[in-house]
Order: sequence, then structure tokens, then C-alpha cells
Amino acid sequence: MRFSLEGKLALFGFGLVLVVAAMVAALSRWLDSTWLAFLIGISIAGPLATLAARYYMRPIAKTLMAVGDGIASLTDRDFSVSITASDQAELAALIEGYNRLGNVLREERQSLYQRELLLDTVIQATPISMVLTNANGRVVYSNVAARQTFLGGRKLEGLAFAELIAASPEPLRQAVASEADSLFTIEGPDESEIYHLSQRGFLLNSQLHRLYLLRQMTRELARQEVETWKKVIRVIAHELNNSLAPISSLAHSGRQTVQRPDPAQLERIFRTIEDRAKHLHSFIDGYARFAKLPRPQPEPIDWPAFLRSLQETAPFTLNSEPPTRPGVFDPAQIEQVIINLVKNAKEAGAPPDSIEVHVEEHAAGWRLQVLDRGAGMSEEVLRNALLPFYSTKPAGAGLGLTLCREVIEAHGGRISLANRPGGGLVATLWIPAIALD
Repeated sequence: MRFSLEGKLALFGFGLVLVVAAMVAALSRWLDSTWLAFLIGISIAGPLATLAARYYMRPIAKTLMAVGDGIASLTDRDFSVSITASDQAELAALIEGYNRLGNVLREERQSLYQRELLLDTVIQATPISMVLTNANGRVVYSNVAARQTFLGGRKLEGLAFAELIAASPEPLRQAVASEADSLFTIEGPDESEIYHLSQRGFLLNSQLHRLYLLRQMTRELARQEVETWKKVIRVIAHELNNSLAPISSLAHSGRQTVQRPDPAQLERIFRTIEDRAKHLHSFIDGYARFAKLPRPQPEPIDWPAFLRSLQETAPFTLNSEPPTRPGVFDPAQIEQVIINLVKNAKEAGAPPDSIEVHVEEHAAGWRLQVLDRGAGMSEEVLRNALLPFYSTKPAGAGLGLTLCREVIEAHGGRISLANRPGGGLVATLWIPAIALD
């Protein structure tokens, strides 16, 4: 017959009382002293009670010790330990609960391992370079693309990310230092490569980590440029048809009117044809200016005078003294680039007094930055901002930033865009020092 734990303890206590009482009664008759009999009975019953209690408590103690060891195993993330069932109801419920918890944790761990394995397979196969650093700036995770990008396929884990970046091209170093999403160009031996860098800081296991995602955009931009040019051809064809169709109709009406002259009617016909021709000329001229960008005509330029003249056309603030050494570039083209960037900053909602221009000598050339506190750019806009005819404005032609890119690259330089911490955008131009003949 099975008793509960309380029943066993009560039965044990009742039996102990009976044994002591019987021993006291027997000894009191033999010794003729109740107090002496009581003392002798207690001295005999004490060890017997200890032995009996140890006998009853041994399985309880073993079970509790097993549960304690099992909890320690769970703490060490070892979920394989299970405990044999007990015939004691209370202990059986405890053991069953522990074993059930172990099974749940074991299944969750297996499921989590499978998901991690799947995620790691996807990350390792992606062409995007991924690097995760800890609070000390050490690499704690990297994928195959990142290893190929930074160390020719060797492991990056444990290395200082700052040292990897220090050995990287200057545009990448600037992009990482900006601590914001950036689009930049790296000059290669054969052609330029365009990259997009995303970086985010977050807490992982209560420690600050930073994730860097470096994506090569050259092929994607080339594919999108082809699609863009197809779209442009369709737009031009549509505009030509919209203009040529009414001109053809008006020419036919003009021939009819010539047979029976009507000066007023002819005036309306010629005026309409002239308006359509002007519109068509203006439309085509906008695309022609972009397609036929003249070669730069570099000449020595005094930076202070050049920037003061620009401030009258497109107001901005100089946040530092300009270089004293003259720059060498096409003043008309670079002026148009700066005007476009300042205009974009205003249209992005930047307060006029927040638009700043900074010029300094940098890497055998000049670095010019236009900074603002406007709305900045979303990641999608940042990726496509330098594409021809890409615009987020309802009536925008999408040529402004593309023209800036064409001008800077024609000078042998590069352009990059990045969101600023705290809001706003920074456009960075680098123009190499050109030796004049």
C-alpha cells in the first residue's frame, strides 16, 4: 500500500511514540523509576529514530540530488540528462516535470540548430559581404564574401576590424567612418566599382555589436542603366509622336487653308506648329546636354574666390578655411555640380543655414563636401540616386546627381553619398590634382 510523504512521516512519528511509550512502561516496572525509564527509552529510541529517518529520507535525498544535478546540466546547456521515475507520488510529479522540461528544451535546441544552420548556409552563400564586430571592434562573425573582400578568403574572426579597414581603399575607409549608409566608388585597374555600405549598431547578449553589409552595385547598376535607357527611348518616342502627330495634322490643314487663304487661320496653325517645335526642341535639348557633356577644361582656380562667387549664386556656409593651394579643374562644370548639390539639399527640406561646404586637400587632390540637415535618403533611394533618370520628384528628370557623377568622373575623381548621423546628407567629391601642360 502506497502512502503519501506526509502519511509516511506521520506513521513514522506515531510508531516512534508507541515504541518509546512501550519501552518506558516496561523499564519503569523493572527499574521502579519512571524518570530513569524515560531517559533510557529516549537514549535507545534516538538512534533508532535516526536510522529509520535515514532509511525513509534516502530516496528523497537521492531524487533531490538528481534534480539538482539535472538543473546544473540545463544551466550548462546539456539537455540530455533525464531522471528515473520514483514510486513516491510527490517526487514522481517533480521528476516528470523535470524530464518534460528537458525534452522541450532538447527539441527547441534541435530546432534552433537547424534554423541556425539554414541561416548560416544562406549568409555564407550571399554575395553581400557581412561582418559583425563586438564592443571591442573585433570581428566575431564573417561570411565567405567578406573573407574574399578583406583577406583573400582567410578567416576574419578575432581580428580588429579597424586594421582590416586601414588596409582598404580610401573610399571604403571614409564610408565606414561616416557611421551611416553610403554609396561610393572604388577605382580599379580596368574599371570603377560602385559599392553600397550599410552599417547598424545593436545590442546582442547585452553587449554592443555592429553589423557591416558591403554590397557591390556595379553589375546591378549596369543592368538598371540598360532598363533605364529602354525606358528613356520609350519616353522620347512617345514625346516625338505626341509632337509630330499634331504637326503633321496642322501641315495638312495648312495646305487646305492655302487654297482659300485665311490669314487668321494660318497664323493659328503656324503658331501652334512653332509652339510644338519649341517644346520638342527643349525636351530633346535636356537629354542632349547630358549625353554630350563636353570634356573638362581644367585651369588653376583660387579656392577662396571661387567659393565666394558660388555663395552669391547658391548660398551656403563655409565651415572651414578653403585651401590656399589653387585647385585645377573646369570651373563651370564644378560650379554646376555644387549648385546642383546645394539645390538638392534645399529641396530635401534642409534649413538654409544648415547647408555647409567643406574643402580640404586630401590624397593628392581635393575633397569637397556638401553637408545638410535635410531629410536624407532612404536605403533604396541611396542605391539608385546616381542612376540616370532616377528621381523621386514628381516632375524630376533624374539628371542632376547623374550629371554630377559624370562631371566628377570626367575629372578623374569620384563621388559618394551618405546619410549623416543625426539626420541629413553628405555628398563627398574627390578631385585629383591634375598637372597642367
